[in-house]
Amino acid sequence: MKFLIAYYSLYGHIYRMAEAIAEGAREVDGTEVELRRVPETLSEEILEKMKALEIQKSFAHIPICTVDDLAAADAVIFGTPTRFGNMCGQMRQFLDATGGLWAKGALVGKVGSVFTSSSTQHGGQESTILNFHTTLLHHGMIIAGLPYLFKGQTRIDEITGGSPYGSSTIAGGSGERMPSENELSAARFQGKYVAMITSKLATHRKEIIDALQE
Repeated sequence: MKFLIAYYSLYGHIYRMAEAIAEGAREVDGTEVELRRVPETLSEEILEKMKALEIQKSFAHIPICTVDDLAAADAVIFGTPTRFGNMCGQMRQFLDATGGLWAKGALVGKVGSVFTSSSTQHGGQESTILNFHTTLLHHGMIIAGLPYLFKGQTRIDEITGGSPYGSSTIAGGSGERMPSENELSAARFQGKYVAMITSKLATHRKEIIDALQE
């Protein structure tokens, strides 16, 4: 079972969440996890001015994601920071190149899920994930979120990310806050949850599609 985590991270918060999701997914037997970062659209000059260039170099070993990587996966979890309540431009540009997959129905019946980050507590985390779901539904993907079986999202003893739509983290106004242990636990839970669903579904996906095309 091929499990893909396709993400964009500017200051490392989404990357850290992606690592936690991978940890959770690997708990499910037979899961082959791959991390891929979507292509950067900003120049190194701009990244340096944003004080993000050196941070991005720390995870430059992660391969760049391609459209073919999506087609080869049984499940895809997408990670993106929020941009005015929606996904970042880098992720949008990447997804806009998946028209060929859509035309072939290459992602129909595969499991899709989303996680995110924002600088503030109410910075559009839920709307970002929900807006992202629209693209996944157009591709015919089966959406998985973060069920309330993960009790950490009901905590009120700390400010924390996480919703039934997916795991998330709060980065702070200048990126000074890295994911808390509760947020990382949510990411691990989401990764394991998606992997468990996929392990049951992947073997029957072709059967389902063939039956729908009769």
